[in-house]
Amino acid sequence: MSTVIRAKNVSKQYRLGKVGTGTLSHDLNRWWHRIRGKEDPYLKIGETNDRTAKGGSEYVWALRDINFDIGQGTATGIIGRNGAGKSTLLKILSRTTAPTTGSVKIRGRVASLLEVGTGFHPELSGRENTYLNGAILGMTRKEIARKFDEIVDFAGVERYIDTPVKRYSSGMYVRLAFAVAAHLESEILVVDEVLAVGDAEFQKKCLGKMGDVTRNGGRTVIYVSHNMESIRELCTSAILLKNGMLVDSGSAGDIVSTYLKTEAKFSTLYDSNNWLASSLPHLTRQAEIISIRNKAEHEVFKVSDQLPFDITIGGKSEYPGTVSRISLRVTNNMGAHVLTTHTIVSYSLLKGETRVIPMTLMIPELISGEYWCTVWIGEGDLGNYKCDHFSVEEVLHFAVINDQTHRWFPNWGNFNPKILAEDESSNIGRRAWDTTE
Repeated sequence: MSTVIRAKNVSKQYRLGKVGTGTLSHDLNRWWHRIRGKEDPYLKIGETNDRTAKGGSEYVWALRDINFDIGQGTATGIIGRNGAGKSTLLKILSRTTAPTTGSVKIRGRVASLLEVGTGFHPELSGRENTYLNGAILGMTRKEIARKFDEIVDFAGVERYIDTPVKRYSSGMYVRLAFAVAAHLESEILVVDEVLAVGDAEFQKKCLGKMGDVTRNGGRTVIYVSHNMESIRELCTSAILLKNGMLVDSGSAGDIVSTYLKTEAKFSTLYDSNNWLASSLPHLTRQAEIISIRNKAEHEVFKVSDQLPFDITIGGKSEYPGTVSRISLRVTNNMGAHVLTTHTIVSYSLLKGETRVIPMTLMIPELISGEYWCTVWIGEGDLGNYKCDHFSVEEVLHFAVINDQTHRWFPNWGNFNPKILAEDESSNIGRRAWDTTE
């Protein structure tokens, strides 16, 4: 396998503040050092790119000493938290910006899709922008004309192809932009996290197209995404960035697992004293959730693992507040509802009374990624709903590593894992709901 991209000691430095490219005095200082054959003085003072910490220097390294090789016909994912340097690296690979130090050698033409409408002129029609964008990517007019019908069909914007793109929605923008980049005959396709703008059907089509151009077309794909499952399914290898530095590289599955284990840091404790109380008008507040504590020694689980946690509830009314239902609503990292669980308990609490309820969530067949749980307590069961007392939004966080390949959930948003309450004195009867159709 021949190497088509080689990055050697690539670093990119930016100056913080309103003037991001430097000042006249800094430029003169650089020039004075350069003519004397000395090193740029500002390359010695830049700080690591940690967006959460206040630094002492106005210079920051968005990337620092990045080294990797990418072979022809491979799909490589680049992952990391926001601000890790992923987009900066893609801009360097796309020749949109130059590295401060180091070098990138690329063999072949690069088609890049870094943001919605990259290379589009708002006053031109979709047809004209297709030819313009293709020319920018180095294609001849004949090559573009040969692929034009296929591009329009893939984008699904045939009715609007002669309309100025300033009237397109953001989804239509990205549909046409991706179709142009994916169908024109460039050897390397660079895609940032712009596919999230499109709808679910288009995202699926895009992932399929990127897989096809890699397996059948022999083209190289570089893909940035926060969707870990799409990285695992599409990419054969991956690169993990943190604070502008390369942490690890290897097979996509291994790097995704490393990212979830080392980078996914969650809050494992809810305390009503330092969280804002729920303010939904329908909550009775006859009983409240005082604390939720993850008892596991980690926050990363595999399918069928058990996540033990304690829920402490307390009475808040002079009249007995009966808690007979505890529910968990789980969402993924895109905020989509994945599943809802219920379990039956039996507590009657007066003001000032508390009770700790040990619980265990058995991790269901979820795809790899991060998940958030919202917890409710109320009165009633699935067949006899009465009222909600209290809820805490997205309080219990965990990550799942699924070593099997799963295209999507078997029943999106409407199945229950097993959830058990372990307190034998609460007359629960250890009731559990299994996965439903």
